[in-house]
Amino acid sequence: MATDPMIQLSVHSLPAADQALTQRTRVGRIKMLLVWAVCAAPVVASYFMYYVVRPEGRTNHGALIQPTRAMPEPAALPLRNLQGSPVLPASLKGQWLLVSVAEGACEAACEKTLYLQRQLRESLGRDKDRVDRVWLVSDGAPVREALLPALQQATVLRAPQADLARWLEPESGRQLADHLYLVDPRGDWMMRFPANVDFTKAKRDLTRLLKASEAWDEAGRQ
Repeated sequence: MATDPMIQLSVHSLPAADQALTQRTRVGRIKMLLVWAVCAAPVVASYFMYYVVRPEGRTNHGALIQPTRAMPEPAALPLRNLQGSPVLPASLKGQWLLVSVAEGACEAACEKTLYLQRQLRESLGRDKDRVDRVWLVSDGAPVREALLPALQQATVLRAPQADLARWLEPESGRQLADHLYLVDPRGDWMMRFPANVDFTKAKRDLTRLLKASEAWDEAGRQ
């Protein structure tokens, strides 16, 4: 008996199961990469405009971190508030973070850094709501009561010194507490201001970065 040619055609036109699975996997990966590219493009473009396409002679006061360092996962950066409750690092994302590091006792140098941190944010005018002040307390010492009124609009969290040192890094020969650190809204550490930071120059850096990123960054966490 002759075989119906339509049956032969339909049988031979079926793709192998593993081939179909491979094709779907490939398409899924391509889609995922496209989504990542769309999300990352505004951030990359703003940094490119600030650091590459800029007038000759412009210099930044803060040191650009290349490559940027992503905010660690909770296991690598266990954060706690002053009441001892755990805080997820990811909860800090969505805002620019101006970060200081110091022990809870907070002697004169620490107080000066916290004051500078607050003044820098306030100097940004209407853009200040795009920046959060964060003090990472690197030990278990209690924070002095006298400091608390000035910290009401800041985020104060405890984190072990050793864990912080795997994310943030001071200049050679310096300590973590000697610097202010800038973290972008994605949670990437991207700039370190020098010890004995110049207020005017640091403000200029912040203003330019906020200007370069205003197309994709808005005040408040989304």
